[in-house]
Formats: sequence, C-alpha cells, structure tokens
Amino acid sequence: MNIDEFYEQVQNSGLRIEASSYKKDSEHLLDNEALFQLPLICLIILLMAKDRRKPRIPELGQLVGESLEQSVPGFKGSAQHVGWSANLRVRTIKAMTFLENCKLVEIQNRKGKLEITHLGKKVIDKAMSNDNDLSYNLSKIKMAYRNILVSKQLKMELV
Repeated sequence: MNIDEFYEQVQNSGLRIEASSYKKDSEHLLDNEALFQLPLICLIILLMAKDRRKPRIPELGQLVGESLEQSVPGFKGSAQHVGWSANLRVRTIKAMTFLENCKLVEIQNRKGKLEITHLGKKVIDKAMSNDNDLSYNLSKIKMAYRNILVSKQLKMELV
C-alpha cells in the first residue's frame, strides 16, 4: 500500500479521532525569550552546584547575575547591574524548576543549598569537556563565581 492508497482508505472508512478531552497544559510553557536564555542559565546553575561551595537558594539569582557581569565583556563596568535584575531572577527560578524536574539538581531543604545529581554532573562535564566557545565561557563564569565567593569570604573576615 502506498501513501495515496492509505489516505484514500482512511478517508473512505470515516475514521475519526476525538480530541475533546485534550487539555492544553500552559502552566509549564515558556516564552520565546526564555527559550534562548534558559539553557545558559541552567548550565551556570549546574556549574555552581558542582562547585565545592554550594550556593544557597535565596542567593542563586544574584550569584548568576554577578557571575555573568564579571565574566561577559559586555556587562563589565555596565550600569545595568545584572545581579539585581528581577527578570534574571525569575528566569533563574524557571531554570531551577527545569533542572529539578529533570533530576539534574536537588534542593536540600535542611541546608537550603543546591546539590548536583550524578546526571547533572555528567551534563556539565560534557559541556566543559569540549574545546569550544561554550566551554571557554563556562570556565570564565566558573572563575567569576569562585572570585565572588572568595570576595564575600574576605569581607566577612574583615567585619
């Protein structure tokens, strides 16, 4: 049977598929802007979760923003202050939700810190293992994250 015969047979048989019980679940849909930025934010979160010093959940949005500010040349010295961006914080929460649903990270409620899973480690290790722009930029973001943590630690010791 070829494709034309198939369509003719289906049309003549009066076959109907009822889709009235189909309910569109728009709760988890993302807009176009988020689709381009969420993968990068997810990778940044995985980088932070893999580090020895795990980020606290309430600080995650600001840490992502500050890491981007320090590592992306377009944001260095900018008046935009990405670390304080409410839009970035909302997207960071969406990225966290995605990572948690995919079992790439876990949130330890007792400690309030982010933990990476074995699968999450495999994903970020694969992204970092290639010799390309992505792994280079992720390395810069990782260094910026560590510098932020060291800077905060030094400030705490001075107080």
